[in-house]
Amino acid sequence: MSTTIEPPRRSALEFFDLQFERQVEASDYGLNPFERAVLPRLSGDVLDLGCGLGNLALEAAGRGCRVTALDSSATAIADLARRAGERGVALEAHSADLRHYVPARDYDCVVSIGLLMFFACGDARRLLARLREAVRPGGLAAVNVLIEGTTFLDMFDPEAYCLFGRDELGEAFAGWDALLSHHEDFPAPGGTLKRFHTLIARRPLTAAAGSR
Repeated sequence: MSTTIEPPRRSALEFFDLQFERQVEASDYGLNPFERAVLPRLSGDVLDLGCGLGNLALEAAGRGCRVTALDSSATAIADLARRAGERGVALEAHSADLRHYVPARDYDCVVSIGLLMFFACGDARRLLARLREAVRPGGLAAVNVLIEGTTFLDMFDPEAYCLFGRDELGEAFAGWDALLSHHEDFPAPGGTLKRFHTLIARRPLTAAAGSR
C-alpha cells in the first residue's frame, strides 16, 4: 500500500515573502482594489499596518500624508524603502512582529488591509481593538479581512488564522460613521473562494457619540 505524504504547508510569512519576491522581480506594484478604495480618503498621520510591498503607503506619502508603514516581511520593507528613496518620498518603513503590536500614539488614519486574518482569532480581535483605539476623534479606520465562507486556505498557518464573521467589523465599529462597507467574493485556485469585508469608518468627534 502506498502512502501519499503531503508537504508541510508554508507559514504565512514564507508564503508572502515568496509572493513579494515574485512581485519585485516583475515590478508588479499596482494597487489592489481595496487600496484603491482607501487611498482617496487618507490624510494627515497615517499608520499602514501590514503594508506588504507598501504600494498604498508610497502613494499616500506622495500625496502629502505622513506615513508609518509596518510589515512582518523584511523583504517587503526593504523594497519599500528602496522605492521611497528612488522617488524622493519621505515615509517611515519598519519590519516588525505585528501579532502583539501596540500603536505608540494616535493617528488620523489607521489602515489594516489583509492582515488580521493571519493571526489566531484572539490575537486578531485584540489587535483590531488596539487599532480602533489608535484613531483620533474624527479620524478614519480602514480595515479589510477575510470572512466566513472563504475556502482558500493555502496562505494560512494551519494553527493560527481567523475568518471573521460577516458583520463582525461593523459590530466592532458600532457608533462610528461607516463611509464604506463592502462585501466581495473573489475566485481562488482550485475552485475555492476568497470572501472579503472592507470597512472604512470615521470615528465620532465626541466620545459620547461613539464610545471606545
